[in-house]
Amino acid sequence: MQEEPRTCPEPLRPKTRVPLRIEETLAGIAIGLLALITFANVVVRYLTNFSFAFTEEFSIFLMLVMALIGSSSVMAKNGHLSINFFVDRFRAGVRRWMKIGSTGMVVVVFLALALLGGRMAWDEYRYEVTSPGLGIPTWIYTVWLPVLSLAVTGRALGVIIRLWRNRD
Repeated sequence: MQEEPRTCPEPLRPKTRVPLRIEETLAGIAIGLLALITFANVVVRYLTNFSFAFTEEFSIFLMLVMALIGSSSVMAKNGHLSINFFVDRFRAGVRRWMKIGSTGMVVVVFLALALLGGRMAWDEYRYEVTSPGLGIPTWIYTVWLPVLSLAVTGRALGVIIRLWRNRD
């Protein structure tokens, strides 16, 4: 008798107003670009003993973008870090309020990050700060911090709304 192949269960994908495919596609593009830049740098360094030092700026930028996009995606899937050992010891109603409270703290932190990141991007734009490697305006990199922080905030608010509506 032949055993049927095992398949991995589909990851938890809650119904969201903004499709999760947005974050997944952007993360795929960012990691693809990061791999391409790194591969090109390694090949050129191997063949010519010359390194594309300027690619470090793009690599760091892409890694930060990946971290924030990943945070947004994980937040929407309610997969953020939590201390389940302690939280699971409470009744369901208390657990729900703890999740709402902790997600509310995430909202506050990412709103502060968006505000402070926006001020930093504005200062870099206003004072015409340029990057040391390429000499391009640094606000081009920095402006994505508040934008992606607001995306994480929006996903966290969506989790709070879903938790609020589901009174189980």
